[in-house]
Amino acid sequence: MIAVAGVLAWVFWPDPEPRQREYRDATACLLTDEKGIAGPEAAPVWTAMSGASASSLVRVQYLAVAGPQTAGNATTYLNSLANSKCGVVVAVGAAQVAAVPDVARTYPAVRFATVGGGTAAANVQVIPGGSADTVRTEITRLTESLAG
Repeated sequence: MIAVAGVLAWVFWPDPEPRQREYRDATACLLTDEKGIAGPEAAPVWTAMSGASASSLVRVQYLAVAGPQTAGNATTYLNSLANSKCGVVVAVGAAQVAAVPDVARTYPAVRFATVGGGTAAANVQVIPGGSADTVRTEITRLTESLAG
């Protein structure tokens, strides 16, 4: 009788809540200056991406440009993100934004966004950097768009 009760308890015991999120096969990436996501330009962008990730289950990651903050140096990092299957790559910072046009031409299937400057193109969206609400709204929309 005890064995039957034990088996019934095991069979009908509720499944525990999952401890980890099961993310979609989609990633939104952020390229920043050497300050990373703690920088004043990148922090609100990362906050918006993280929030959108929690609701849409799109993975987010960032990469900080080390060394000289030049477009040439940022291009190497931007190419790395474009090659790592990022569906959207967001660039924040003068050097990072300046690197986008050349890299975007090389990766037409990847969507790029620049915050606070840049030139729009077929796969490049320019997000004005003045309004925190605009940045948050556009970055959230871009990240969630990868969810399908």
